[in-house]
Amino acid sequence: MAGIKIDRSEVTPEALYRSRRDFVKGLGAAAAGAVLAAACAPGAPGPTVGASPSPPPLQGTPSATTPPLPTLRADRDELGDKLTPENNVDTFNNYYEFSFSPQDVARAAEGFVTSPWTIQVGGLASKPRAFTTSDIFSFTQEERIYRMRCVEAWSMVIPWIGFPLARLLEQVEPTPEAQYVRFETLYAPQEMPGQESGLFPWPYVEGLRMDEAMHDLTILATGLYGKLLLPQSGAPVRLVVPWKYGFKSIKAIVKIDLVAEMPTTFWMAESPQEYGFYANVNPNVPHPRWSQATERRIGELGRRDTLLFNGYGEQVAQLYEGMDLAKWF
Repeated sequence: MAGIKIDRSEVTPEALYRSRRDFVKGLGAAAAGAVLAAACAPGAPGPTVGASPSPPPLQGTPSATTPPLPTLRADRDELGDKLTPENNVDTFNNYYEFSFSPQDVARAAEGFVTSPWTIQVGGLASKPRAFTTSDIFSFTQEERIYRMRCVEAWSMVIPWIGFPLARLLEQVEPTPEAQYVRFETLYAPQEMPGQESGLFPWPYVEGLRMDEAMHDLTILATGLYGKLLLPQSGAPVRLVVPWKYGFKSIKAIVKIDLVAEMPTTFWMAESPQEYGFYANVNPNVPHPRWSQATERRIGELGRRDTLLFNGYGEQVAQLYEGMDLAKWF
């Protein structure tokens, strides 16, 4: 499917585009003498812990050992919005582990090895265990067409392949004390060049409240457009929570812990005045530096109104009944 050339300054609000550019420039000089030996950080998780011999690296094409993936059944979401062209989905990715530029991520992630891979699931669980790639594909894979809204005010419509996170969590049997789910991305500076600088508190960490994690809309995605995920899209397994801003949908997951207390997420640690734990899409709560009232759909001209909960309010609004959505941003 043919894509369009996207200028980063067109899809990111100008104030943010310039501030991030200046921020990265300023940090670049400071980082010149601070390329830390982060690869030696104690306890850094890896994708092969507990893994058995596996098929060749998964790079977007199912192998003989991969179950058949669902085929694309529709060209629009439930609101009638057209799917974002596949090429645009594959070539415009926010993924700071590889690059600060969304249009450079695919190149920087080329060759990233996604098999063998293991996700360690534990914490407050009666049956903690490790899930290999084969285990992940033992869950019935289904197509979910979801809108994705970035906190930077651009959006896409993506036909994901995956399965409800609840199915995986049920297998480890959360204890009554488990109130939150903490997710962690692979930490591998040698493979993820964006982690080498030490500019951010790597590894990337995200979290959900238990009822959010167990909601049927919350999935672990393994593919999109009828194909396995490419490295730049979060291969081999990523979270997708469609009513929240895209940064909540953590990529390349290697660890999931059930915990009693709200975890401090990556962006909460980096900029707590700008990024809260919930990150529900809300046009009425602006980011401190730009409005969230409208968005730019990748592949389209102009802007469109942003929907509360990204248009999934009928399914999820009850999760936040009685909460001040401006306070609990």
